[in-house]
Amino acid sequence: MPTDVIMPQMGESIFEGTITKWLKQPGERVEKDEPLLEISTDKVDAEIPSPAAGILVEIRSAEGTTVEVNAVVAVIAEAGERVAAPVSSAANAAPDASAQALAAAPPAPLRAPGERILATPLARRIAREHKLALDRIAGSGAGGRIGKIDVLHALSHPELIAQQTKAAPSQVAQVVDLANLPTEPVPLTRMRAIIAERMVESLRVSPHVHTVYRVDMTRVARLREARKVEFAARHGVKLTYMPFIARAVVEALRKFPIVNASLEGAAPELAIRYHRSIDLGIAVALDWGLIVPVIRQAEKKSFVEMARTIADLAARARTKKLSPDEVGGSTFTLTNAGAFGGEYGLPIINQPESAILAVGGLGKEPAVVTDAEGNEAIAIRSVQRFCLGFDHRLIDGADGGKFMLALQHELENWDQEIG
Repeated sequence: MPTDVIMPQMGESIFEGTITKWLKQPGERVEKDEPLLEISTDKVDAEIPSPAAGILVEIRSAEGTTVEVNAVVAVIAEAGERVAAPVSSAANAAPDASAQALAAAPPAPLRAPGERILATPLARRIAREHKLALDRIAGSGAGGRIGKIDVLHALSHPELIAQQTKAAPSQVAQVVDLANLPTEPVPLTRMRAIIAERMVESLRVSPHVHTVYRVDMTRVARLREARKVEFAARHGVKLTYMPFIARAVVEALRKFPIVNASLEGAAPELAIRYHRSIDLGIAVALDWGLIVPVIRQAEKKSFVEMARTIADLAARARTKKLSPDEVGGSTFTLTNAGAFGGEYGLPIINQPESAILAVGGLGKEPAVVTDAEGNEAIAIRSVQRFCLGFDHRLIDGADGGKFMLALQHELENWDQEIG
């Protein structure tokens, strides 16, 4: 019998979701657990797998539609099965066309990855109208499929187009013809609209204070360089700087738990919530926005576990494979402001947390060093700047400074086993 595709409940506090993309169209065959559509909630963007194998005969909710949990958004059936009359909707395919497709459509043929560019007809038309090459646009759909939202995002963010080519990162971004940019305002994606709302809310709620510390990362840099090949071979994950920083942050938070706390209630009856675990958020930049997956109970993870978890969460965030439970509920966030070469950033707090740490770019600088006998000399050191943004209602400047000194000490005098 036909199978209803329903809007899933992506978390306990989620009651609706917005359909951002259909990965199949009426008349196309879909296999069980094959990605069928993409949705966006206030916690996560995710691909929704097909609940059954068959032919997609009806789409009841169009892209951009916000639908309540458990509402039927599509119907899947096998050839010859009777399907109930479709609900009237502008998103539905014509009933006659769907019925004909159901009777005649064969299983969709498999094709090798990279054989051709995957893109929706609408995406191809928009790209053609604006003379934009599809091979220079990152697709956010299944298998890298390019949709309307990807093309519009590329047009409104021309600096990303060059970044998505195979050119070396050091090359200068190519100039974009401004005449090819959209003439009409481009609507915000669901994720971008949520980000905008959250950023304004955070600045309104929390009086932000920022403090920047310069950290000598030479010891960590030398250790990483000496061990990175062996580490990758042994543990199956690249040895980056982030697990060093995350482990140092955990140690500093254990010494100053006020930085890991949050405020609850409303003035004048605010109360401090001390968190008994460190749930570390790691901000991941996506082509279509920003997401913060969470490392639960980070204080219990070894260096190797931390490295694997960071790599896994980042990879699944970029392929929309995260579950809602892996996104909400962090107690402290790390964001990599130096990913594109910036010395440091002034981050906005990820509510309801009370602090966030921005990691600056790593570079070499001359510095005064002192040997064991007190002699001073000029040496080239690997240096990184870290900026702590914190809620001044809860965290005083002295507490923020003590936390940063503890972080600095952990990194400059690294003595943890990395596995």
